Amino acid sequence: MRLGKVSLSLATASVLSVSAMAEDITTIYQDPSTGALYGAEGGNLEEFQDFKNAKELDREIQELDSKLTKLKMKFDDSKAGKLTSVHGKNSPEFALGKYTGPNFKIVAQDNPDMYIKLGARIQSTFENRTITKGDTEESYNDAYLRRTRFEITTGFDKHTSFTMDVRNDKANYQDKGEQEFNVGDAYLKIKKPFGDSLVNFKLYRGKIDVSRTETVKSAYVIHYDRPAVADEAAQYITHNRRGTNAQMYGDYNKKFHYQVAIGDGVYSGKLKDSTGSSFGGVLLQESFFYGGKIVLSPFDGWEEKTKTETYFGQGQHFSIGAAYWNSSDINLEYGDGTTQVIDHELLNLEISGHYKGLFVGAEYFQFDGVVNDFDNPEKTGTSDGYYVTGEYFIEGPNVAPFIRYESWNKWEGEDGYDFTSTVFGANWYLRGYTTKVGLAVQTDDYDTKIGDKEDQRIKLTTQWFF
Repeated sequence: MRLGKVSLSLATASVLSVSAMAEDITTIYQDPSTGALYGAEGGNLEEFQDFKNAKELDREIQELDSKLTKLKMKFDDSKAGKLTSVHGKNSPEFALGKYTGPNFKIVAQDNPDMYIKLGARIQSTFENRTITKGDTEESYNDAYLRRTRFEITTGFDKHTSFTMDVRNDKANYQDKGEQEFNVGDAYLKIKKPFGDSLVNFKLYRGKIDVSRTETVKSAYVIHYDRPAVADEAAQYITHNRRGTNAQMYGDYNKKFHYQVAIGDGVYSGKLKDSTGSSFGGVLLQESFFYGGKIVLSPFDGWEEKTKTETYFGQGQHFSIGAAYWNSSDINLEYGDGTTQVIDHELLNLEISGHYKGLFVGAEYFQFDGVVNDFDNPEKTGTSDGYYVTGEYFIEGPNVAPFIRYESWNKWEGEDGYDFTSTVFGANWYLRGYTTKVGLAVQTDDYDTKIGDKEDQRIKLTTQWFF
């Protein structure tokens, strides 16, 4: 097949090579005496060199393009390609968008195992409070920042990271003024050092699991103020459930979770007797606290994968757990020189479950080593209590009404030490955890020996969190 006599440059041949002609003709031949081009071999024809070079160039271009495509796909799939991540995994759409991860994540391009996560949390409360004692009723309004926190996590390698936050909680609460910033979490996490989820470590200021609701991040709890009996557990073994400690934890296929820990004990400023009075003397603890917790998810497909109290109508879980913690050899010295040694023991039982929009959780606590009255400290004994909480998330308006009931006998064996609390309310999730508004009515009843009063609060709450 004769193509005709044409003068072609390398560029023209390149165009021809990627055209339909290149698909039909594998080689072009040229008559060296006339310069004419032919599509078939014959006579003294020679292979047209410019076309041959163009084909080689086209092949190289295609190979390079393939390599660039593979490199781009690899880069897009790597952590280094994702410089930031904001939205939470599997977040549904809310009125203001998807909720955040949490935190804003920045990954190093030259080392994807190194990163920084930055976050912030602010919770506000506007409340009307009425305290009734006998025939006396006192009512006032208060507005304060329930939690104000800045959070940072730094990743050093694929196993090791450090997380901490600085916080100024309850700023302007009642007559407390602006308060001061202090360190909350401050722990080094060593994740899967042996390659599986069964063994992990946290060192320094990480939470010990004295209570499920106390372990759940405050941004994920239904009601900003946790049950009073759980708050007592948070101080009963170690200061704010995160006194400097070393812990090992993990899970097996999400069916079995555990945590064991040892570390610094209680703090005198948070030590209370059965009446609720604070200890005003000197405290020296000779021993470390120790203990642990196990949580089981016995049903297939109902494993607890994330500790939270709101699931936005997604999935299901069921779990049961038990914990024992010991904080012994607590030496107390009172103002009059009297000394006392007490041992704290805490038993915690938990059960929780959710199915789509419905969540129900409950916990039981038993405290051993409680001082009856710091003014007469010779008596020690036990107290116990429980709470039950439930929420139903309504998709569409993304509103979730909730209820919580709590009962705590602060001194077992005598009347007059019962504390009960009831909370009714609803949260409106405008952007999941990231942005929500709540309204709640909380009524606390104190028995004759622990205050003999009723405390009712109507609270308007807001949260901004990322």
